[in-house]
Amino acid sequence: MANYAAAIDQGTTSTRFMIFDHSGKVIGLDQKEHEQIYPKPGWVEHDAMEILARTNDVIRDGLARANVAARDIVAVGVTNQRETTVVWEKSTGKPIFNAIVWQDTRTDTLVNKMAKDGGQDRFRAQVGLPLATYFSGPKISWILDNVSGARQKADRGELLFGNIDTWLIWNLTGGTNGGVHVTDVTNASRTMLMNLKTLDWDTEILKVMGVPRSMLPAVRASSEVYGKISSGALEGIPLAGDLGDQQAALFGQACYSPGEAKNTYGTGNFMLLNTGNEPVPSKSGLLTTLGYKIGDRPAVYALEGSIAITGALVQWLRDNLNFIEKSADIETLAKTVDDNGGVYFVPAFSGLFAPYWKNDARGVIAGLTRYVNKGHIARAALEATAYQTREVLDAMEKDSGVKLKALKVDGGMVFNELLMQFQADILGVPVTRPKVAETTSLGAAYAAGLATGFWKEVEDLRANWGKDKEWDPKMKAEDRNRLFTQWKKAVTRSFDWVE
Repeated sequence: MANYAAAIDQGTTSTRFMIFDHSGKVIGLDQKEHEQIYPKPGWVEHDAMEILARTNDVIRDGLARANVAARDIVAVGVTNQRETTVVWEKSTGKPIFNAIVWQDTRTDTLVNKMAKDGGQDRFRAQVGLPLATYFSGPKISWILDNVSGARQKADRGELLFGNIDTWLIWNLTGGTNGGVHVTDVTNASRTMLMNLKTLDWDTEILKVMGVPRSMLPAVRASSEVYGKISSGALEGIPLAGDLGDQQAALFGQACYSPGEAKNTYGTGNFMLLNTGNEPVPSKSGLLTTLGYKIGDRPAVYALEGSIAITGALVQWLRDNLNFIEKSADIETLAKTVDDNGGVYFVPAFSGLFAPYWKNDARGVIAGLTRYVNKGHIARAALEATAYQTREVLDAMEKDSGVKLKALKVDGGMVFNELLMQFQADILGVPVTRPKVAETTSLGAAYAAGLATGFWKEVEDLRANWGKDKEWDPKMKAEDRNRLFTQWKKAVTRSFDWVE
């Protein structure tokens, strides 16, 4: 009998393959980065073929490093950077353009044009999302309008679209030789093309966006068998889970009851709150999205607060300004000072996401004096993550009417002790890190294992969740309020920058 469930976790900056045992413990992993392509200011692209190659590499090397044979894996789940858009030829399997990444802002003109009729919330009732450059629908439209001959090919049914989950599943299950063209409800809910009630593509919005239905994958549950891997190190193993990365983290954090929330600290930050079997409209700048769907059971919805730049700000200080050699050094540098020295860093590099949704905002550093040094800027960069999270949490409590008692956290930045303590301080609630911090991969493995009987029920998964560390707030309320008021002031300085 197979002993493990596995996950392909295809993220914004890297791809990893992780293997878990029945208790949710990590048995092995491999991870490889891929190139970030910046052709113009505000444009961000990936090479989808490189991502596919990295995926096959980490599967092979992950199995070898863990000394695990393919026959020991019961099923594989996929989780992915959401909204990142690939369009490829059905006959050759070759992308017609680089993947346009979720952070990319090139569709701003298109989005503004669509918003002229009905405003930014034109489609919110159907899809739970504001019109924004973030989502896949406008990116598909841009590719069809800007790649020579693409629209004609699409109209002839020769092109396929997918977010990265769909691209990988199609290729892993055979590609041009019978590849399965599917996505799950969570990824489909990020395209701006799927109706939240019907869980299918919305004909009216497809028409407005100019996206032929023939390009689109079938929308399936997050936990079901889609097909078997057709070649390579995992040939014959079922692909049986598919969740967008933030929904996978919600699932891996065992947030299975309405009112349970998690926050993932990655390239960006994403807070999700389980709202149960009905979509909850947001009046506070949050997204109404799918949480997950297990087999033929009713879908579970979530409210989401998306923050574009958090961990990416640390990478920017490392790569663009050479402040630090490696990302982990940011904490050491920030600890050289006792406070932010009056500096606030608003990283609106690709506009502001929740709760503002301002495509025309750009990054600012406010409060600079001659007193300020690198340590203050490093500290302000970390604090920016905590302040943005507070803004999202405030919006979430307002929309849901639920007062959060503690926040479950995961992702790469949760090992930064300074940040986690400041996060608890600025929220005024405890912050809890689980024993397995890479809950995105774990959630995808759980979905695959549930679909194949490796785990019987979600309650089995809840029993696996364990606390690793908790940070309690230590800051006085007046200090918290003063700092947060100054942050809100700094945010306004980033507005209306792009004409």
